[in-house]
Amino acid sequence: MTELRQRAAREPDAASEDKELESEVKIDGETASDSESRAETAPLSTSVDDTPEVLNRALSNLSSRWKNWWVRGILTLAMIAFFFIIIYLGPMVLMIIVMCVQIKCFHEIITIGYNVYHSYDLPWFRTLSWYFLLCVNYFFYGETVTDYFFTLVQREEPLRILSKYHRFISFTLYLIGFCMFVLSLVKKHYRLQFYMFGWTHVTLLIVVTQSHLVIHNLFEGMIWFIVPISCVICNDIMAYMFGFFFGRTPLIKLSPKKTWEGFIGGFFATVVFGLLLSYVMSGYRCFVCPVEYNNDTNSFTVDCEPSDLFRLQEYSIPEVIQSVIGLTTVWMYPFQIHSIALSTFASLIGPFGGFFASGFKRAFKIKDFANTIPGHGGIMDRFDCQYLMATFVNVYIASFIRGPNPSKLIQQFLTLRPDQQLHIFNTLRSHLADKGVLTAAVEDE
Repeated sequence: MTELRQRAAREPDAASEDKELESEVKIDGETASDSESRAETAPLSTSVDDTPEVLNRALSNLSSRWKNWWVRGILTLAMIAFFFIIIYLGPMVLMIIVMCVQIKCFHEIITIGYNVYHSYDLPWFRTLSWYFLLCVNYFFYGETVTDYFFTLVQREEPLRILSKYHRFISFTLYLIGFCMFVLSLVKKHYRLQFYMFGWTHVTLLIVVTQSHLVIHNLFEGMIWFIVPISCVICNDIMAYMFGFFFGRTPLIKLSPKKTWEGFIGGFFATVVFGLLLSYVMSGYRCFVCPVEYNNDTNSFTVDCEPSDLFRLQEYSIPEVIQSVIGLTTVWMYPFQIHSIALSTFASLIGPFGGFFASGFKRAFKIKDFANTIPGHGGIMDRFDCQYLMATFVNVYIASFIRGPNPSKLIQQFLTLRPDQQLHIFNTLRSHLADKGVLTAAVEDE
């Protein structure tokens, strides 16, 4: 009985605590969960037919399936032609295009968030999103300029000062945005504002960081930029072709139109394409040489003596395959072997970037990120796999390809004080003398 009385005495306290908690999570007469569910069920802008009128008239007699096939095909060829044009225009134009693509992808993702939560009138959301984009770009591109334009930076006093304090300036700019966000917090929108703060930062991580890696890959040589991107494009096209004509077995629920036939067919086609494209490009210095800044001409140069990676070598063929093709050896560029890894990732792992994007779009009940490209959706719809590929290529180069860069070491050496240069010179001379390299070099002279 005593225990029952104690329990009954505690029940009113528990009920009052529940009421307090309930009142705390109220948001303008709604609970936080109510506001979230209202945002989730709020319909976004429905997709419209953005096909050019010329194509609509020319393809009016076709079924919707074949009409979509022709629209996608024609615009794909147009995008490939544009890709060739920007490659011809050189690395500087490519960097500008990468920057433009990055900004457009960021705009598409942030716009989705704004459309979901625009009815709440969140203060400073769009302003802060673009401010953080500016801060992150300043940090990453400042690092790139300091790394690849070292001599130019040291030559110009304002650039030298900005380079020296670059990370402090970047951190200060971010802190300003962080404080602005805290000051913009409104009591009835706390949770939604933190949602959008996380939304912006995840978008920056996916878009800006990956585009920065794309530019780093470009500086290693245009072949490290063109081959991976082309493999993703080839896999996208061939998977669509195989799936369109032979697809019967669904691959993944997130993207019902994807089939196992398209996935497997795209894989084999991409590997073959990667081998052929690598063989053609490895023979041209303009593709295989690292992109470097020439201080004398104030321009980018891609002229060098190709490394062993881009020199033909003879390889023995396994005995199992010899009986099939009738050859014992084959001449290949070593880069072609690396292209197999790149094309395999592009065809087997790269599509998961597309599946991730499909899940994202399904979560917000939209068909495409935008209507920028008729038949294809937004820019982000075309680059969802490219960003994942850029990270892989950068990690692959750092792990298996890149070695010490003598030119960068010399540039840094020349910026030291004379006493520091002399110390390094004496240390290096002693080291080479101990190894017998310096003595042999003097005798040869």
